[in-house]
Amino acid sequence: MTPLLNWGALAVALILSAPALAETKTFNVALDGTFAPHAMPSLSGGVEGFNVDLANEIGTRMGAEMNIVATQFSGILPALAAGTYDFVVAPVTITKERAENLLFSEGYLNTDFQFVIAADAADITDLDDLEGQVIAVNKGSVYDNWARGLAEEIGWTVESYGTNSDAVQAVVSGRAFANVAGNTVSAWAAKQNPAIKLSYLHSTGLVWGMPFRKGDEDLRAEVEAIIECMKIDGTIAALSEKWFGTAPAEGSAAVTPVAGFGQPGFNGYSDNGHTPACN
Repeated sequence: MTPLLNWGALAVALILSAPALAETKTFNVALDGTFAPHAMPSLSGGVEGFNVDLANEIGTRMGAEMNIVATQFSGILPALAAGTYDFVVAPVTITKERAENLLFSEGYLNTDFQFVIAADAADITDLDDLEGQVIAVNKGSVYDNWARGLAEEIGWTVESYGTNSDAVQAVVSGRAFANVAGNTVSAWAAKQNPAIKLSYLHSTGLVWGMPFRKGDEDLRAEVEAIIECMKIDGTIAALSEKWFGTAPAEGSAAVTPVAGFGQPGFNGYSDNGHTPACN
């Protein structure tokens, strides 16, 4: 004889097993895996860095998995537009041109130009202090173009190197007085090498944000609300100290949440009464 089913027990079992049957949402996100210390190869495999930690923490707070794809930066934004990625976790400078075609979160880090000099050198307090000095830069970078554009005005000599690591080494060896690169990259270099130190910071007024496709306002809002909470609760500041070796400045993008969604002053910003909070 077939035993009678215990329908009550079966119902309870189905309810208890439902969470296990539910699929965790997975987001495909991209970054440049060679842009240390934001993302770089890990000795244990995969990639590690500031933006890797940032992306994974966002996933944790969303209750989702982050499938982080490390690829060349040049192809990331076109692939986002094509639907390959849900959003981009690489540091992307918010510009007027990009904001015409992409939907940006508010900025989460400032992107400025930072000088590094020998640890025993006198600090730079003004660009005019560098008259007659040799400035080492990464060839073809925005820092290379910027420094060369000021060469006649400042009176410095610009020497270009194949990598920024080589440009930093020129300072260590005494072939150049200073190296200029992005503020986070320079902070990483100074953290790794006690022979150099951070010096003059040239503010660009620009920030890094996370790009989304136009029309993905709801996803942008969900991610941005998490970024704002990470600013409020000190998570981004802690990641900055971990990877850059420096605490964010008061009032900087890393610790200052912005009302509304998006970056004020750029296309796609929504001043909808949203107030940053940490729920």
